[in-house]
Amino acid sequence: MPPTGLPLVAAAALWGAVAGASLPRAAYRFSVPSGEAWQERCPGGHPVRGWIGRGRCGQCATTLAGGGASYGPRTPATAAATALVCAALAAVTGGRPELAVWLLLAPVGVLLAVVDFRVRRLPDVLTLPLAGAALALLGLAALVPGHAGHWPTALYGALALGGGYFVLFLVNPAGMGFGDVKLALGAGAVLGWYGWPVVLLGTFAGFLFGALYGGALVVVRRAGRKTAIAFGPFLIAGAFAGVLIGAYGT
Repeated sequence: MPPTGLPLVAAAALWGAVAGASLPRAAYRFSVPSGEAWQERCPGGHPVRGWIGRGRCGQCATTLAGGGASYGPRTPATAAATALVCAALAAVTGGRPELAVWLLLAPVGVLLAVVDFRVRRLPDVLTLPLAGAALALLGLAALVPGHAGHWPTALYGALALGGGYFVLFLVNPAGMGFGDVKLALGAGAVLGWYGWPVVLLGTFAGFLFGALYGGALVVVRRAGRKTAIAFGPFLIAGAFAGVLIGAYGT
């Protein structure tokens, strides 16, 4: 593996912090139940303009008391989470060309995880472009000397994981949403870049993380054994873990 240094990790963390700080407004607007239109107004009823930026309404700040100006996830939380993800990816990937792909996809993954956790919805306008962008960007990375992956396996991984989740959806549609199937296309692409063992590892990690979370909810009596949970965040976490291990071991 090419050597990596603190400057590269610090630059990736800075990129992650800036990108993560721009997510709260989009997370708020996307966080609506399936079938409903995206949020167009803040909790105070004022129009929300744009998709990028903090979740804060200037009109509420002047008309409401007691912190009514903020909405959506906290900016420090999304910034810190995205910064940590990007820093970890830079630390294990080093200066290889696929790092640019990981850094571009990471904020979208964080956004999808936040939205799904809040309302159990994975918007098509995010999941499908994510899969297409992953394959396209990895295709470009495969043309640059020094890469450590294999683009055809990324394509096959996307098809295989998407197909596997589609079968699970058909078997148990109450436990596996179709949004997870579409998200699996992108996850399979990034995992497949480092080979089939990483695809299997990342897939297993996602189910393991989901099972541990569900089990913890049962233990603390916040859910029953048949309670459905948002699986997207764990699918994303499994893909993240798989990419980390795949990049480190290459």
